Amino acid sequence: MTTPLLSIQDLHVRYGGIAALRGLDLTIHAGETVMVTGPNGAGKSTLMKAIAGLVKPRQGRIVFDGQLTTGRAPETVAASGFSLVPEGRQVFGSMTVLENLRIGTGLRRNALAVAADLEYLLDVFPLLRERAHGQAGLLSGGQQQMLVIARALMAAPRLLAIDEPSLGLAPRVTDQVYEALLRLRAERDLTLLIVEQSASRALLTGGRMVMLHEGGIVLEGDPRQITAQQMQQAYFGYDATPAAIHA
Repeated sequence: MTTPLLSIQDLHVRYGGIAALRGLDLTIHAGETVMVTGPNGAGKSTLMKAIAGLVKPRQGRIVFDGQLTTGRAPETVAASGFSLVPEGRQVFGSMTVLENLRIGTGLRRNALAVAADLEYLLDVFPLLRERAHGQAGLLSGGQQQMLVIARALMAAPRLLAIDEPSLGLAPRVTDQVYEALLRLRAERDLTLLIVEQSASRALLTGGRMVMLHEGGIVLEGDPRQITAQQMQQAYFGYDATPAAIHA
């Protein structure tokens, strides 16, 4: 087995007296797609923020691409090759679509590679090409989600993390977003870490499913080998015993 691109060991995060993550262990290898799901309050967004350096763990280790990144500043983590698309589609509304995309290239120096990536992403997301010179704040919710994903990819990350890409979107628009992600995965061998509250969407996307409950992993494995009963038990906490299924 190769060295993981991301390795998390015994991760604990607290907000005051509330434990958001409790001893979480997780590894992700290059080229994998990992879908993190679970009920509200399970710790999904906290996990993403801890990896990105937006919250400081009380205990544990995060190693990304061979570097210890636990507790480091977000800009340092980003420079190591980790891009996070946070929940809520945070676009710069008064700026154009192209200006938003160029913000994602701040750490890159190869202008030819940047131009090639921009052209490729405008091909993957043709609606962004159509609105390239329009204000980002005037885009629909689905178009804004496409924009923030493309902006994160303009940083040429080794791992792209997306928090709730389908939140607030119509099913048809969600399908379009995931179709683009699957294309990127196939054509760019992209490593993906996606928080998705919909377990059914995680099943459709493939890769490895990781289900959280009360700050810990309670179910993990190939979604094709996880039964509906196991999923319900893990999601609703019927069974507190951690279950693991390995392909």
